[in-house]
Amino acid sequence: MTPARPRAAVGVVLVLASSLLFAVNGTVSKLVLSAGLDAPRLTALRATGAFLGLLVACLALRPGSLRLTRRELPLLIGYGLSGFFLVPMLYFVAISRLPVGIALLFEYTAPLFVALWARFAQQARVRPRLWAGLALSLAGLACVAEIWRSAASGEGGSRLDGLGVAAGLGAAVLLAGYYILGARGVSRRDSLSLTCWAYGFSALAGMIVRPWWSFPVESLGRTFGGVPVWLLCGYVVVLGSILPYLLLATALRVLPATSVGILGMLEPVAAGAVAWLALGEVLNPAQLAGGALVLLGVALAETARASGGRTPLPGPDTAPPVPASDDAVPGRDKAGEITGT
Repeated sequence: MTPARPRAAVGVVLVLASSLLFAVNGTVSKLVLSAGLDAPRLTALRATGAFLGLLVACLALRPGSLRLTRRELPLLIGYGLSGFFLVPMLYFVAISRLPVGIALLFEYTAPLFVALWARFAQQARVRPRLWAGLALSLAGLACVAEIWRSAASGEGGSRLDGLGVAAGLGAAVLLAGYYILGARGVSRRDSLSLTCWAYGFSALAGMIVRPWWSFPVESLGRTFGGVPVWLLCGYVVVLGSILPYLLLATALRVLPATSVGILGMLEPVAAGAVAWLALGEVLNPAQLAGGALVLLGVALAETARASGGRTPLPGPDTAPPVPASDDAVPGRDKAGEITGT
């Protein structure tokens, strides 16, 4: 019998480590943007650097894993463009038209979309505690973002910008798609090559948006806060991109996408703590209470799947076996085909 709980515990640790690295990366990325690189350029630099680093690792460790089949292309393209390129780009559009707190709240409704997919598209059994946990987590995120204060201060106008709202919700839907496609992707190939190709398609999209021949090379020689910009960019690529995405892809081997999405909601809480330590952005009592609500919601939602059998949905005989997990793996319909690409 597979030791389900120890494997799940490892998955939880991997997701939490990934969230912490992403949280630190938010502060580092803010420093890079303040030093002069715009958001599309930083997105392209991050994707290209991560792709090249992972490509070297694949060639050194598992060159055979880089082989592609035509059947894999829709999944890899969808996976790369959704979670590795479009999510950050749509988030940047949202924060340009909405208060950052409200844009963040929209994006972190992604776990709710994953849960709705698992419940209604996959017809997976979920306990009522899951919905209560999600509600508590979203309420906590609202407190962390202080959306009532943003609305009262009139940031972004008295009415929410329609394009900003659409971009925030689009980022949430695509982030949910990233979790779902990631759960399918790790059933077909190893985490290293999966992440490598996802970043490769993201880098290709970034090259189209911001061609490399127009890159301001001189900006890398600057310093910001006494730190060279090239070193900050190196952090964004290695510790803010390659490592956390690999941790997340590996976690999807032992945890269902629903749980990974819920645990990922800890990222904005950790990001607030990192910003407080590094940038002096102090959290007030309402935000601290919101962080506690998020943690409580995550714990409550996680207990909703603590027991019960393993019920992965069956796929066609030609599909590789789905890795064992405590829930059905979202991202596969009853015929075993990729959806949402």
